[in-house]
Order: sequence, then C-alpha cells, then structure tokens
Amino acid sequence: MHDDRQLVEGRLERAMRQFVRPAQYARRTPLTLSVWHAPGEPVPVAEALKADYEPFETGTPWGKPWSTSWFRLEGTVPEEWAGQHVEAVVDPGFTGQGPGFQAEGLLHGASGVPLKGIHPRNRHLTVAERAAGGEPVRLLLEAAANPTVIRDFAPTPLGDVLTAGDRPVYRFRAADLAVLDETVWHLVLDVEVLSELMHELDADRGRRHDILRALERMLDALDLHDVSGTAAAARAELADVLARPAHASAHRISAAGHAHIDSAWLWPLRETVRKASRTFANVTALARDYPELVFACSQAQQYAWVKEHQPHIWERIKKAVADGNWAPVGSMWVESDANMPGGEALARQLVHGKRFFRDELGVETEEVWLPDSFGYTAAFPQLAKLAGAKWFLTQKLSWNQTNRMPHHTFWWEGIDGTRVFTHFPPVDTYNAQFHARELAHAERNFAEKGGASRSLVPFGWGDGGGGPTREMLEKARRLRSLEGSPTVRIEKPSAFFEAAHQEYGERAPVWSGELYLEMHRATYTTQAKTKQGNRRSEHALREAELWCTAAALRDPSYTYPYDALDRIWKTVLLHQFHDILPGSSIAWVHREARETYAAVLAELDGLTAEAVGRLGGTEPSALNASPYPRSEVVAHDGRLVHVHVDGLGAGSLAGAAAHTHGPGAHAAATREADEKIVLANEYLTVAVDADGLLASVRDLEHGGREVLAPGARGNLLQLHPDHPTQYDAWDLDAHYRHTRTDLTGAESVELVEEGPLRVSVRVTRSFGSSRITQEYRLAAGSRRLDIVTDIDWQESEKVLKAAFPLDVHAERSTSEIQFGHVHRSTHANTGWDAARYEICAHRWLRVAEEAYGVALLNDSTYGHDVTRTEHRDVLGTTVRLTLLRAPHSPDPQTDLGTHRFTYALRPGATTGDAVAEGLALNLPLRIAAAPALTPLVTVDNPAVTVESVKLAEDRSGDVVVRLYESRGGRAAATLTAGFPVAGADETDLLERPLRAAATSEGGLALTLRPFQILTLRLRPA
Repeated sequence: MHDDRQLVEGRLERAMRQFVRPAQYARRTPLTLSVWHAPGEPVPVAEALKADYEPFETGTPWGKPWSTSWFRLEGTVPEEWAGQHVEAVVDPGFTGQGPGFQAEGLLHGASGVPLKGIHPRNRHLTVAERAAGGEPVRLLLEAAANPTVIRDFAPTPLGDVLTAGDRPVYRFRAADLAVLDETVWHLVLDVEVLSELMHELDADRGRRHDILRALERMLDALDLHDVSGTAAAARAELADVLARPAHASAHRISAAGHAHIDSAWLWPLRETVRKASRTFANVTALARDYPELVFACSQAQQYAWVKEHQPHIWERIKKAVADGNWAPVGSMWVESDANMPGGEALARQLVHGKRFFRDELGVETEEVWLPDSFGYTAAFPQLAKLAGAKWFLTQKLSWNQTNRMPHHTFWWEGIDGTRVFTHFPPVDTYNAQFHARELAHAERNFAEKGGASRSLVPFGWGDGGGGPTREMLEKARRLRSLEGSPTVRIEKPSAFFEAAHQEYGERAPVWSGELYLEMHRATYTTQAKTKQGNRRSEHALREAELWCTAAALRDPSYTYPYDALDRIWKTVLLHQFHDILPGSSIAWVHREARETYAAVLAELDGLTAEAVGRLGGTEPSALNASPYPRSEVVAHDGRLVHVHVDGLGAGSLAGAAAHTHGPGAHAAATREADEKIVLANEYLTVAVDADGLLASVRDLEHGGREVLAPGARGNLLQLHPDHPTQYDAWDLDAHYRHTRTDLTGAESVELVEEGPLRVSVRVTRSFGSSRITQEYRLAAGSRRLDIVTDIDWQESEKVLKAAFPLDVHAERSTSEIQFGHVHRSTHANTGWDAARYEICAHRWLRVAEEAYGVALLNDSTYGHDVTRTEHRDVLGTTVRLTLLRAPHSPDPQTDLGTHRFTYALRPGATTGDAVAEGLALNLPLRIAAAPALTPLVTVDNPAVTVESVKLAEDRSGDVVVRLYESRGGRAAATLTAGFPVAGADETDLLERPLRAAATSEGGLALTLRPFQILTLRLRPA
C-alpha cells in the first residue's frame, strides 16, 4: 500500500505542476508598458500621473536598490473573452523570497485611485468577473525596488540607500491580461486541501485511504491535454470526501486574517508606510469577495500613516470596520519591544493606541497583541488592565531554545498580582496559510487539550506585509468542517477570547512573572545609540511635561505644548518598535533613529527651557525632575558647587555658591606606595590600582565593609568573541562565555580631580582597534561611584562586558522593570534558571544578602548577566553589564564609532536607594534661572514613586499624576499638591475617572498594594 500511495502521489505531483496549475491562466495577452523612474524618495500618485513616461519592454532590468519606478500598463480585453473572468497578472521580477522581502507594488486606476497591492503570492487584479469584451485597461503600478537584505546573515551594503549602489536589482518579467479558469482554480484548491490533509493523517486511518483513492479517481477523470474541459468532472470525484463533516470532538480553530507588518526592519520607516497601504488595499478588496473575512490589525501608527498618505484606502478601512470585516486589535501605538521601554512609555503605548482606535474608528480595543516581541515584562498585566484591555496574545515564545512554555491558554499574573487572560497560539506562527500541517500541529501541540477545545490561528502573509489571500479564504471554506481536520471558523479575536474564557477561564492555569524569551538576548545591547536615544528621550519627556505643567499652573499666559508633546511622544513610541529599539533593523533605520533622537532631544530641551523661563526668577537654580530629594555636586560657572534640591522642585544655587560644600561633605584623593590611588569621601573609600581597576571599595557606613570579592578587582572589562549560530543582531549564544580576554593593561592612570567636592581618576586603555577612557568620579556627600565612559569602538563580532565581582552571597538578583522590579535566580539549578544567562534591567540591578545589598546603576544599558562565583573559597556574586556588541547583520557597521555613557556602583543600597539613585543618574539636575519652587506634588512615603506629572490630554487644565509603589510592599501615603486642588479622581491610564480620590485638608490619602500603579487627576481650584 505504501508503494501504491507513492505512485499516486508522484502522479499527482507531476500532473499538478506540469498541467493543472498552468491551466489556471490558459489564455494571456500582454499589456503595453511604459515607465517613469522617480528620482529620490517615493512621491504621491498625483506627481506620478503628471510625469513623462517612456516605453518599456518586459525582460528589461529596472530598479536600483530602494528606488521607485512607476509603470503604466495599458491594453484591451479581447472580444473573444466575453463572459470570462479576466485579470491583470503582474510580475515585476519576483524572486524566491516571500512577500514583503523583495519587489512590491501598488496598482492604481487610471485616475490614481489605489486598487490593490501585488506581491509574489498575490499577483492579480480582477479586471472583470464577466468581461463584455473590448474593455480598455489602464493601470498605474507603483513598484518598489526593495532589495533582499538578509541572505544567510552575511554582511551586505544593501541595508542603507547610502551604500546600496545603483545596479538594478530586478528584471520585469510579465504584465498580462489573462483569463482565470475558475473551475481549474477551484480544482487546484480542492487537491491542495485534501492532499495536505492526507499527509497529516495516520497511515492506519481509513480517512487517509479514502482521500488517496478519491485523488486517484480525480486523476483518472482528468484529461491532462484538456484540463479545462475535464476539471469539473475531476472536481466531482472529490466532492464526497470534501463534504464529510468533522468529528464533534475536533479541535476548534478560530481564525483571524492577519498581516504582521514590521514598522521597520529590513526596510526603512518610509517603506512601511507603503507596505501598510499595499496590504490594507489588498484586504479591503478581498473583503468585497469574501464577506466572512475578518482581518485583525494592530499598530495605530500604521493606520495613521495610511490615513495621512492614502485617504481612499483609509475610507475603505473605516467601511470594513463598520461592516465587521476589519478588527482593530492590539491597543498600542506600535507592536513595541516589551522589555526595554520605560514604564511611562509603555503606558503611553497603550494610551495613544487605545485613543486612536477609539477616536478614529469608534472601537474600544480589548487586547494587547504582541505576537513577535522578544519577551514580555511582568508589568504588562497591570498596564493592560488599567488601559481597559482584558486579553493578551503572543506567539514568540514558541521560539524558546531550551524550555517549552507549559501553557497555551492561561492567566498571566504580573508583579502586582493583576492577571490577564492570555493565549499563545499552538499553531506556532502568526503567518498561517491554512496548510493542513499547521492545523494538525495546532491540535497536537495544544497544551490545554482535554480542558479546552479551541485555539486561535492568525492567517496571512506577514513580517513584510501581504495579508490574507483569496486562496486562503477558499481553503478556510473547505476546512470549516472537514473530517480528519480541526474545524475552522473565521471570526474576530475578541470572539475567540470570549469563548475561550467562558469555556476555560475558571480552570485555566496561572503563569506568574515575566515571559522570558529564551532567544534574542542580544537585543538588550545591540545598537547602543538607539537604546541610549530612547532612554534619554523618555527622561527628557518626563522632565518637559513636569516643567511645562509647572509653567502652566504658575503663568496663566503660558500655553501648554499639547500638540508638540503628543507628536514627540508618538515619535519615541514608534522607535520602540520591536525591531528598532532592540537593534535588529538595517543600517538605514538606525542611522535615521540617531538623527531623530537628536532632533527629539533638542526640541524637548527647547520646550523645557521655555517652560522654566516662564517660572520667573533670575538667579540660577537646580531643577530636580526626580521625585526624590537630591544632595549633589554640580558644575556651575566653571566650578563645582554642592546643592540640595527637593523632589520635583527647584533649589537656588545662591546658598550653594556661598558654601562650596555641605556640612561635613568632602572628597579627597591620596597616592599610595603601591601605585594605588585612593578616593575617599565620608561614605566610601575606593582604591584604583596601577591597571586602572578597582582594587578595593569600602563602605564606611557599614563598618568599612569591603564590597569586592576577596582577591577580585572591579570594573574589569572583558571581551568575548561573539558569533551567534544564526541571528547576528539578535542573539547572544551561550557559547560566547567559553572564551574571554580580560582587559587589564592600561596606557595611563591619572588623578584628574583632587577635591574638595569631587575626586576622579582617568584610565585610558587600548585593545584591538579600540580605545576606551573611563573616569572614576566620587563626589562629596555621594554614596555612589560613577564610571564615566568614552569609547571609540572598532571591534568586529565581539561583545564587551564590565564585571563587578562582589562579596555578596546572593540567591537572586533584583532588576528594575517598568513600575517595579523582578527577582531572578543567580544559580542555574533548573533549565529555566540556566536559560536566563542574559537578562534585562532598566536603571538598576541589585544583589543582596539579608542585611546588605549592592546596586549597579546605568544611564543607557539594558543587558546584564549575574552569576555566583567563588573567590578564595568565598562564594560571591559577579554582576556584569553588557556594554557593546559588533554584529555584522543586518547592519555590517553595528555600533562602530564613539560612545559615551555612565554606569555607577552603589554600595550598601536598599531597594529604595536603587530606585532613587537610578532616577538621579538618569535625570541630571538642570541648572537654569528659576525661583526656588515648591514641588508640584509631594508624597510622604518614599516607597511611593511619582512617575509622571502632566496636564490632562482633554485640555481641561487638570493635572495628571501617575505614581506607583516601588519597593514591593504595602504603602500608605499622603499626596500633597503644591497648588490648590478642588477635587481629585482615580483614573485609568487614559485619564478616564474610575472613582473619587479620598481628599482631606492634608492632601490625598493613598493606600497601595505592592507595585500598584495609580493615576490621579487633580482639578486645580
């Protein structure tokens, strides 16, 4: 029987390839082509309509990388084709790559109205379902010559228009009018569905043999020299096996059309504008022929682009939403990275996304939709709920390299205890095509089978766009209820989640904590300047909103910059997309990101300066955007002064100028006989040895305790070879740890500041082709040692780490995340522990024993590793920051060049110390002419951290304060405003009131659970 099956299958394969598939378009006639090659960047269709075109022949090369060519396609439907289904079929030179990774095009009508996108799996445009014959055909094709950037992850100059060259990358193959033989087309789909299903059925199941025999009878009925004339008879032989319904116990698939479109990746942002337009045009056209289609589409940014650039397509989207064919999902501005955006930024992703869908489309989205992000912060469940979302979807966890996630439908519990109903589709793809292999895998793989009976399948071409095709919809119709297969029902994701929750919600398991992706760990580090731009922009936005709010409350003539802040926030949120912020896009994307962040920071600095100028005052002051009081040494008028500033307030420098240092504050340096330089203040004594390494760090507040492990040296730079198995920019494979070079040799170690307010040692060292200068800075009154780093990084496929072996026996590390922190094991007892060999932290990471902790702070670094290490028979903990990498793909020049950043060691740090010091490092005091200001808001419990202060988005003048419990415990506090308050409400993230806040003459009484986020709306009196 096995040999018989192979004979039938071989016969079927040849018949389909050589005779049946070609018969779908048996009659063709070429269209006449002419071309205009647009200079420079893409242009609107109105400009293309006015251009001068020249004749063009098929077979001609076209398209230098990243260019655009406009083709006119002209012809007439032959009279003898009357009554036939006629289509324009276009192939501008498609390669073997999938949709979205090569040439793409958008077909317009003669007047310029966009009609439909084309890609390798969707090349047609219906001219007439039943042609009259003689119809003129006039089309305009906007063709994008996007090169294929990744081939085996080899370095290529194609990733930037500045280096890609001028050689044409495509050869135009064909543009025809053709008759679609619908009977043959349907026969192809019948055969595909049945043959694919047959291969997934067990050999001993009768159903498999039934399909085999039916396919054999179909072949017998088919005359391969007259496919069109015998296709109907062939289809009749398959009708019985296609009509047999699925078993009542079959797994139930809820299918939603999908087109994952990376907002930037192997193409620049400007190309995604067109990708979205092409895909959305396809979907809205498809919905006219398949009214059952439901297309789930996220990323408000892409809708906004289409609204701006393609108003015709935007109107079609609005109609599709109203008709039920289109389901806005996701609730976020973009499908962002889900580890590195700051807390407020992640909240604003939801705020701006939800607001756009509500205001523009009248839809209250109910889910967070992140199928492709590289792991998920444990802050998400609470943020989702506070934004009004009920459900969460991801797919990426199927990429785990070590441990399989034990659940597909479950409750995900965040750090504060909030739970969100979560689905992780067992089909293991967000680009399904209704192949029987996919559906069978979804059923076999589903972890909750026996308790739950349904899962979600997103179908459609994606990553580079494309979306569902008519072939997929036809397959779905055949698979709606087919014996041997899961059932398929196309519906909105919300319908799936409602049904899954009703069926299984009470019994679903719980996953607590982060959803760590056991892959793509290098995304915490790659493209350091992109990450630095994000971090600094987030903090600059925080500062701008605070002082603009202060100016608005103090000066009635001041106009709060709502529009500018809204635009800047959206720019920052866009660049948090999960292939921009993680550093996994082409060189063009990151070059533009660096330029964008520079412009963002310059504009925010201007907004802040203007606001501060409206506060009044002519004497210099230090403004503190952190909610915690600061006592720091700052530079002013060419000298250092010691200043004290309340949280969210301003302190005059007049007193600081009169008293060059605070009471008892001092910093001094001495040179020891063994060539060590010792830096000391009232809290720390730090010894820097002749190699420029930390030989000793003693904590004077804790009895002179030595912070470094016995015999170890701190701030040891370590260089590893970095050759991931496959994904260069994404991965830091575990084998990198097998080899390292300790950078101990120093060119110079010199004392550059000798007190009394700050002492510092400058260390210069060279390695490979790189050079690094670091300054150890210890200020009077400071409990932290800053390490200011300048590096000219010129390495190839290396990773640079800074190691701190600590005399702390820590069972776990504590890392700041959005609105709180998480604990991770320092050991590798289990596969889950071992897989977390590279972890993400925001402004600080802390390791501790019962009564003593040490924090490592940073101003732009996310990647870390923490291990338990033995030094001289003493078990300690080594914390390392991952500073820089140098992968070659998709950007062959990744991170090469100069970098400046700071990290700091904070001995004796509690969790509260780490929170406050992390904010201080990332929010430098601003020196400007301003009065001494009462803080806008004050909270009397330091466990409660103010995250943002701003004016309400509805322009009512209300003040919005977002705060959270930051230490992991219960907190009772009173919030006092620095302005008269008429009333206050607790709100959701979108500033919609939930309940009245408890107010009294003393302020607002607050009670928070661990890590609870609270948004307050204060009405000024």
